Amino acid sequence: MTAGPSGPAIVAARDLPASALDAAAQFHASLVPLVREQAQEHPLVVIDFAAADHSNASWRQAVVGQLARELAPVRVNAIASQTEAQEARARALEYLARAPGVTGQVLCLDGNR
Repeated sequence: MTAGPSGPAIVAARDLPASALDAAAQFHASLVPLVREQAQEHPLVVIDFAAADHSNASWRQAVVGQLARELAPVRVNAIASQTEAQEARARALEYLARAPGVTGQVLCLDGNR
């Protein structure tokens, strides 16, 4: 997890299992508490997912949406990208930091989920 001085808290979720069920279970057990903790100190929490196949899309959207509702007015969003998409990740983080109405969204930066 990293955070800029006034920027978003970024929760790394890039090393989850390939299986959607296993990934969701690990995320809920390990990272949901971290997102909640970061929301106490930051107005924006961004979950940084690695690109994954379509089987992960529904649980990711569901958990991000639910965390956004639970933690409001803190905004919770996610990005999903391949590691080589650094420029796209930086632009997405900049956008989210300047978009106060965006919450509960998963931004797929390179066509993957």
